[in-house]
Amino acid sequence: MGGGARELQSRVCVGLKWPPLGAKVEDRAQAMVPALRYLCSACGRARGGFPGGFSVARATVPGRPWPLCQSSRRASTSSFDIVIIGGGIVGLASARTLILRHPALSIGVLEKEKDLATHQTGHNSGVIHSGIYYKPESLKAKLCVQGAALIYEYCKQKGISYKQCGKLIVAVEQEEIPRLQALYERGLQNGVQGLRLIQQEDIKKKEPYCRGLMAIDCPYTGIVDYRQVALSFAQDFQEAGGSVLTSFEVKDIEMAGESPSRSEDEMKYPIVIRNTKGEEVQCQYVVTCAGLYSDRISELSGCNPNPQIVPFRGDYLLLKPEKCYLVKGNIYPVPDGRFPFLGVHFTPRLDGSIWLGPNAVLAFKREGYKPFDFNARDIVDVITKSGLIKLALQNFSYGVNEMYKACFLSATVKHLQKFIPEITIRDILRGPAGVRAQALDRSGNLVEDFVFDGGVGVIGNRILHVRNAPSPAATSSLAISGMIADEVQQRFKL
Repeated sequence: MGGGARELQSRVCVGLKWPPLGAKVEDRAQAMVPALRYLCSACGRARGGFPGGFSVARATVPGRPWPLCQSSRRASTSSFDIVIIGGGIVGLASARTLILRHPALSIGVLEKEKDLATHQTGHNSGVIHSGIYYKPESLKAKLCVQGAALIYEYCKQKGISYKQCGKLIVAVEQEEIPRLQALYERGLQNGVQGLRLIQQEDIKKKEPYCRGLMAIDCPYTGIVDYRQVALSFAQDFQEAGGSVLTSFEVKDIEMAGESPSRSEDEMKYPIVIRNTKGEEVQCQYVVTCAGLYSDRISELSGCNPNPQIVPFRGDYLLLKPEKCYLVKGNIYPVPDGRFPFLGVHFTPRLDGSIWLGPNAVLAFKREGYKPFDFNARDIVDVITKSGLIKLALQNFSYGVNEMYKACFLSATVKHLQKFIPEITIRDILRGPAGVRAQALDRSGNLVEDFVFDGGVGVIGNRILHVRNAPSPAATSSLAISGMIADEVQQRFKL
């Protein structure tokens, strides 16, 4: 990254709020001062420095302003028309879409970490999914197919690196072929581009070291760095006038107290969002995209706490660099409908590394990326509030097998050798891990599709909760954001 880009990232975002057209000339002239400051500052950066240029106006707001870009709107107060809670890829995509559709509104994003997109967005495999797996006519299927096209287009426009490396879904046993053929038909129903069934000789042409009886060739699958995409969404949002506040962990969401002495701001922005430091922002409407904490944020606002979030950790292995030639594109097993996850697969990364995995084991902490990370409240909630025990009983053998593979590399390698026999335990290193926010109902059923809801009462009518945005949420993020923006406009009558 060049020095100019680094300087741009080091500045706190500011912006402009224009008086109405009927305002006095003096007011409009006064409003132009920040604009002139911005333009002179921007020209100075473009010329390598502007001697004697205006200094940048800065605003004091709760939390920590995210230093990404020079903005075109001045956030002079901590009051917003709309606040998005959650600075992951879905929250940032939604904020971007909302401000592009409604540039006159003041919109803020609140993120509890000091950086954006650090959890599910920053801990996934980076696959751009094609939409083949999901039930036809489901939101997952529609949003994934639409979202993949939008992500590819966005990356091209922004110059973000990606690779459309394709994917093979490989049947290695005869009994898997009917499931593979059914999956192929499902992909066609979902409108996935370029699908074809291929035999052994064509598998070898695509993946020379992979064995298999039959496979689905899915050329539209790709890879990208989703955190880079999310940060680009944040930059778009800020350049359009949005405000991003990090280190703002939400503790309370409530209505401003009824009082004759209420200020004009308290009347216009009746919702108060308070963080763990006692700082607060006020707003008219709230959209929550809180990922691993979506159930708790909903409960804070007085809305339905169900479905509950159960955290599942996925551990990845790495192929040693000298063995990465064994894999060219994504290689996936045929999913078994009896079990809730896709199984261990081979995923190339943009840096040339190959990730193997993930498994799926219960995490003892919502952001527990290590096997012994533990949080008592998280465990108590999982046991007492969700249907985890019923899920575990329904999938006991699967769960035991996943835990065994997590402990013993040899078990995972044995599974990988079904696809690439040349891999040995000496070729494997332990790699990173991610935690998936899996929504679960009280009957122990995984909530497979996206869930959006609000609430009742004064606060509930002003909130839209994104309650479940499972994989492929990153692929679908731009499509999801469009649906959220539609829902916000209709629900809040913007």
